Amino acid sequence: MSKEKKKPIKNKIHSRNKNKDRYDLKALSKINPQLTNYIKPNIKGEDTIDFTNPTAIKTLNQSLLQYYYGIKNWNFSDDYICPSIPNKADYIHHIADVLTESNFGSLPLGKNITCYDIGMGATCIYPIIGVTEYHWNFIGSEIDETSLLSAQAIVNANDSLKDKIACRLQGTLKDFFYGIIEKDEKVDISICHPPLYSSLEEAQKGVQKKNAPYSLSEIGSEIIYDGGETAFLQKLVKESKKFSQNCFWFSALVSKQSNQRGMIDFLKELGATQTKTIPMGIGNKSSQIIAWTFLSKAEQIDWKKLRWTPKKTTSSQE
Repeated sequence: MSKEKKKPIKNKIHSRNKNKDRYDLKALSKINPQLTNYIKPNIKGEDTIDFTNPTAIKTLNQSLLQYYYGIKNWNFSDDYICPSIPNKADYIHHIADVLTESNFGSLPLGKNITCYDIGMGATCIYPIIGVTEYHWNFIGSEIDETSLLSAQAIVNANDSLKDKIACRLQGTLKDFFYGIIEKDEKVDISICHPPLYSSLEEAQKGVQKKNAPYSLSEIGSEIIYDGGETAFLQKLVKESKKFSQNCFWFSALVSKQSNQRGMIDFLKELGATQTKTIPMGIGNKSSQIIAWTFLSKAEQIDWKKLRWTPKKTTSSQE
């Protein structure tokens, strides 16, 4: 990017986020000339893009992935919502901090770490960022087979992602870990961005209120769940308890403030040994990451020794 000092987007953005400065549209346009079609001056004469134009948003985020993460092939149907790279990256950086705090201040890196993305979506965005930034392995589940095939196609089209991301079809709508995580399989942290709305009508009102640049004709399953975010989180927490020995940390990105306090109380009722609440917000969005574990202190120490501590190599003497 240009050496000119950029004004931060917002002070809540994570310090390791590659997009903590404003977008350098000129630099991005050099690697993706298609972006120039959507650049225009704002009322101050500064270059910007039309954030109400879905094609412009998708082209911008494709450019960001190519420039910062080396992902040249990130193609998916326009029927799906295009994620905001800075927002998604922040979640990954914050859960990396959670692992760091559990590992005596040392960030676990590489293939020893497995992250499970519940509902990875057609864009495969969280695994892409996690693999690129921290070299973790990922499991990604998806209830919609078309979305899963889209994510798998992205993995196949980028050499840096191959053998790093396992795309698995969830055959049962009500399950999150069952049917995906094997009996003896270990996951260091799980992530999840729950659907926000309980019905198409509620979603339509929310989309209109936010002036979102997409319709609900094709993407309803991404943001709608029977009972909304509240029901989704309750089911997620209950099922996580049954996989307490398979996963060190569980986490979810919680949008509604009414669910944040209730979720912490529910976790304590179920016997969570630790919970963490991490504020996160970029632009007009404000959410909280809630992370929890059921492992005792002794179990946590054993987990670190078995999975995170580098194995010492010994050389035989002649």
